[in-house]
Amino acid sequence: MADLKIISIGVPAPDFKIKNQNEKEVTLSEFKGKKVLLSFHPLAWTSVCRDQMLSLEKNYDIFEKFNTVPLGISVDSVPCKKAWAESMGLKHLQILADFWPHGTVAKLYENFIDKLGISGRANILVGKDGNVIWAKVYPIKELPNINEVIEAIKK
Repeated sequence: MADLKIISIGVPAPDFKIKNQNEKEVTLSEFKGKKVLLSFHPLAWTSVCRDQMLSLEKNYDIFEKFNTVPLGISVDSVPCKKAWAESMGLKHLQILADFWPHGTVAKLYENFIDKLGISGRANILVGKDGNVIWAKVYPIKELPNINEVIEAIKK
């Protein structure tokens, strides 16, 4: 699945409105003037997805230092995301529920796998100007390298 098509670098990032694990509506546009990392993961409660989200939480101070908001996104429901966030002990990271309409945000970013009904595993970095500045798709079973992500946000 690493050959999954993804949104192009340089294009405006589509805005969206979905809820986080605490039922708060989150939009991309509310972070104008900051970089935003959209960290797509296929499904909650899986080991690689857990490690992906924990790596964002563990490095949250670095994201803040570089004026970047990390957001985890999958097609799971809000109650699922809430229970998962609590089980992982998340204190800072928002994980968003792209549940209904199913996979809308993943589809906007050309990162939805129709035959599986999930998003691909990908990191998409949106610049302060609202344009996509970096994007990478990973094999479903591969944990994204957090150091690579941190290098992308530093640029």
